[in-house]
Amino acid sequence: MNRLAMFCAALLAAAPAGAQAQDMLVIAHRGSSAERPEHTLAAYNRAIDQGADYIEPDLVATKDLVLVARHENELSGTTDVATREEFADRRRDKTIDGRRVAGWFTEDFTLAELRTLRAKERIPTLRPANARYDGLYQIPTLAEIVQLVRAREAETGRRIGLYPELKHPEFLLQNAGIDLVDLLLREFRTLRITPADPVFVQSFEIAPLQRLRARAPGFRQVLLVEPFGGPADEPGMRYADMVTPTGLAEVAEYADVVGAHIAMVLNPDGTPTPLVADAKAAGLAVHAWTIRPENEFLPVSLRTGDAPKGKGCGDVKLAAMLKAAGVAGVFSDGPLKGRSCP
Repeated sequence: MNRLAMFCAALLAAAPAGAQAQDMLVIAHRGSSAERPEHTLAAYNRAIDQGADYIEPDLVATKDLVLVARHENELSGTTDVATREEFADRRRDKTIDGRRVAGWFTEDFTLAELRTLRAKERIPTLRPANARYDGLYQIPTLAEIVQLVRAREAETGRRIGLYPELKHPEFLLQNAGIDLVDLLLREFRTLRITPADPVFVQSFEIAPLQRLRARAPGFRQVLLVEPFGGPADEPGMRYADMVTPTGLAEVAEYADVVGAHIAMVLNPDGTPTPLVADAKAAGLAVHAWTIRPENEFLPVSLRTGDAPKGKGCGDVKLAAMLKAAGVAGVFSDGPLKGRSCP
């Protein structure tokens, strides 16, 4: 979810002065990942402190079938596994969703082995402050994330939603015999999570959402889409066709929300594309991804200064633009609630 900078180099529209996105859901993307290493309990906890409505754990599985939070099943980008001599022989080459990937993979490790690893910042050159926390945190399980959420709900007196993404479900099913849908539903039963709870389940793939809808129809589901390519489990389909009025009517049979890249919601001049209106006509809401606070990820017109690591109010203004376009929720790497811009 990081093509925003490529898309919005020419974005020119300005957000209204003082605008905020208070009545639009704020989904903490991998936790408060602009301030703590992503997918750690510290990142989720920080996002809760900042008022996020939902926290978003990306879920992969261990060899012994435990759901853990990593953006990818490959571990070297976000942990110290490459420095661990005891795991040198676990390095593999795998083809995941048509792309050759070399590294260490969660499905080749037991939970006990993963517990020995420590998380690190994924983009330290852009977020050097996060690198100060390298080595402090373990990879969390879904159960631990839910435990944190419930503890913070009791402390704060407010509901905090869960917005898990199933990562590479078709690859894991076909190559490791791991069914993420089955594991998720098993975990939900164990944790007593029901459709009455504030939960969205998201995927870039179709079959997992269809299986989940058939087995547990009450949970709200999100089909993720981006400007290029299509679902890994349906190589003949393209997301661009799936967000046409005809395509959205089909999506509405197994999803409640379209989780769309910002470039599919806003034109380069900042005006809305037809997606939100077409989705609403099909009975679908739209959540947009991903707002990041650094200049590197913002359109030129919303940056503060020239430094790629610089931050200002651009993320809040971009959120206001999405709100004006009718978006019902936004994924964000940093805090949005309670912030205003001159």
